[in-house]
Amino acid sequence: MAHTARLVGVGIVAVAGLALAGCSGGGTPAGDGPITITYTNFTSNGGNEENLQKIVDAFEAENDNVTVEVTTLPYADYFTALQTDLAGGTVSDVFDIEFANYAAYQESGVLAPIEGVDTSVYQSTLADAYATDGTQYALPSSFSNVVLFYNADLFDAAGIEYPTSEWTWEDEQAAAEKLTDAAAGVWGDYQPISYNEFYKTVAQAGGEFLSADGSSVEFNSPEGVAAAQWLIGKSGTTMPTAEQGAGTPDFDSTLFTDGKLGMWHTGIWMFGTLADTAFTWDVAVEPGDTQHASALFSNGVAISAGSKNVEAATAFAEFLTSSQTTVDVRLDAGWELPPIADQAALAPYLEKTPPTNRQAVFDSLEEVALAPSIGEGQAEMQDIVTEELTEAAAGRKTVEQALADAEERVAPLLG
Repeated sequence: MAHTARLVGVGIVAVAGLALAGCSGGGTPAGDGPITITYTNFTSNGGNEENLQKIVDAFEAENDNVTVEVTTLPYADYFTALQTDLAGGTVSDVFDIEFANYAAYQESGVLAPIEGVDTSVYQSTLADAYATDGTQYALPSSFSNVVLFYNADLFDAAGIEYPTSEWTWEDEQAAAEKLTDAAAGVWGDYQPISYNEFYKTVAQAGGEFLSADGSSVEFNSPEGVAAAQWLIGKSGTTMPTAEQGAGTPDFDSTLFTDGKLGMWHTGIWMFGTLADTAFTWDVAVEPGDTQHASALFSNGVAISAGSKNVEAATAFAEFLTSSQTTVDVRLDAGWELPPIADQAALAPYLEKTPPTNRQAVFDSLEEVALAPSIGEGQAEMQDIVTEELTEAAAGRKTVEQALADAEERVAPLLG
């Protein structure tokens, strides 16, 4: 279910005397003979392949009898390929999952229980997300959230004060209108009209996406209507329409890096990509309506229930998610955030620039909108909501009709 939750110190809680997990030097996790394990991922695709290889090389150096064969797929292709491999029994020993899909995989029995790993080194909220009935079935590998990026040079030119953590939708709208010069191809705002943005904005409006027990739809409500209207109302006014390219691959990132976008709702995974832009940019906590609610995303790694090298796979999964090498590589590259609980280890992240206001990343975690997770029908639910919002954005349906139709289609998936 999607709801706003207070996460006390997520990402910044110090754990006294904490030692980072991972294999100690020279370990041989599964005997003395040579072992090859396979790892399929999407998280390194698009610029972090070399960073992943650094972690793999460090693991192999400490475990000289283990070789890790890595397959990296684009996010858009990954889950279809994973489903095919699972159905055919050819899934890798270790593979990436998302929190939103964890319940479906766990229920299907394709995940091996993970044993012998000290999960106290992880942020408890993240570790607990991948446990069922007290058994760990995956390890968190990273987390990230969405913040409001803004082009400070455009704000300066327009004489507008920079966004703050106190901003509301109304403040964002006013700034976006002043920044927009459609004739010059400059837009004030960009926020995708999609499921991922909708469940979050429902929370920002004070509503719920699903009921507390996940058994019924709650987004067809005044708060849901307000959220949908907030997203759709930007299209063609302060942000480009689909006909102008919105929603096509890399359209938003290109618009921002070209200096033609004032504000952009996207994830902190873009920090590294934007490091060398020619203009000044920064980030702030996303504005809310009646409350703040930032999207928190978590990726994890699981071990196949059919793996013949569970011990070596577990050792690699632990190293990949919590070793000092992983922490150093992720923080240096700006490649999402490691899921560890040690505040001291995360401190270098706040010192890096750009952006200057990295504290907004952690401030955003004070109130988060957790993604709904319904198990087997997850992907279909997401597609339905995006489809109906797209119909409303195109003017083929009213917002009210789109949400009513979405409710009718999603309700049978809830069981």
